[in-house]
Amino acid sequence: MTMNDIESRLPAPPETPLALPETPWRLLLRRYLKSRTGAIAALLLLVLIVAAVGAPLFAPQDPYDLTKVSIMEAEHAPGTRSSDQGMTYLLGTDGAGRDMFSAILYGLRISLGIGVASALVALAIGTAVGLLAAYAGGKTDAILMRLVDVQLSVPTILVALVLLAVLGQGVDKTLMALVLVQWAIFARNVRGAALVERGKDYVEAALGQGLPAHRIMLRHVLPNCMAPVIVTTTNQMASAITLEATMSFLGIGLPQTKPSLGLLISNGFDYMLSNQYWISVFPGLALVLLVVSISLIGDRLRIALNPKLDA
Repeated sequence: MTMNDIESRLPAPPETPLALPETPWRLLLRRYLKSRTGAIAALLLLVLIVAAVGAPLFAPQDPYDLTKVSIMEAEHAPGTRSSDQGMTYLLGTDGAGRDMFSAILYGLRISLGIGVASALVALAIGTAVGLLAAYAGGKTDAILMRLVDVQLSVPTILVALVLLAVLGQGVDKTLMALVLVQWAIFARNVRGAALVERGKDYVEAALGQGLPAHRIMLRHVLPNCMAPVIVTTTNQMASAITLEATMSFLGIGLPQTKPSLGLLISNGFDYMLSNQYWISVFPGLALVLLVVSISLIGDRLRIALNPKLDA
């Protein structure tokens, strides 16, 4: 029997599955999931987002439909059943008879929406200003950065309070105030990252080929600045949610018809001395979970996007 006959009778080795190509996004995901804390934070944020988006589906009551809210159900403790035995108030009711669990879901929706929207708009404005300052240089850079310095020298809460005191309450006015206090942070970070990239060889090569300035900045420089931009955006979302909650708690943010988590906390603050803690504490816990999860994700992204820190 020859060696070929022996080899032909041996079982064929199992086929090894083809490895998926290591794309930048897959590499980022693998680095991010190295941290159990980061994975838990991402899962928690996902649950909160699903709860907020699906509030009309998950909430047992529309807390702002006056036909379904009764003042006779006010200030019920958690776990109390309604007088008509139609539902159980898992987290109790507030002073207006609204189911706190439903109110928190709708409040999450508003807080998360305002935080994400304001951060994205501020990102667009700040990125444009930062790229322009980094590429133009000279007097243009000096003027734009002095504006940024003036903006950053004033406490954000003070700027937001003054703007809302002048503009009044409203979702659009709150968004405008949050954008105006955030864009400078993005502009500063994008300019710093773009200046580093502008001095590299590939930018000089692109200039030598006669590529237009806007194409170099948008197609080449900006993608290489995305790591700090992503981290800044995540952190500013958490900051915007906290700032909006602070303004709503003080009574100058959103109106009563659009209560966020901050306004729900404010509505229950007067009941704390009456031992009706749930009206203020449960929205506060929801706000803490939302802000902490986003902050932990931002911190983990900062490490995952930096190979030196992820080593």
